[in-house]
Amino acid sequence: MSLKNLLCSAALQGVTEARARIFGHVLNPTGKRSPHKILRKKLIGEKVAQWYPYDIKNDDPLILAREEKERLAKLEMLKRRGKGPPKKGQGRRAVKRSK
Repeated sequence: MSLKNLLCSAALQGVTEARARIFGHVLNPTGKRSPHKILRKKLIGEKVAQWYPYDIKNDDPLILAREEKERLAKLEMLKRRGKGPPKKGQGRRAVKRSK
């Protein structure tokens, strides 16, 4: 390798480093994979959260109590008809295991 080529490559590398420093680029001379492209993107969580309206049901304890009461009433009705959930340890898996 001649002296001219050596100086040219050193100057080119210096210019590349200066350009990266000025414009805020990440220098990757080896060309290996880097997560920088993914990390550079803006986070979109706030935009996604704004898309959905705020649910006021979670704030009002009266609404939560009424929903819980409705759930328990429905469960009681299902139990009377024999369609409720099985007692603990008597589900489908336990019946399969005992056979």
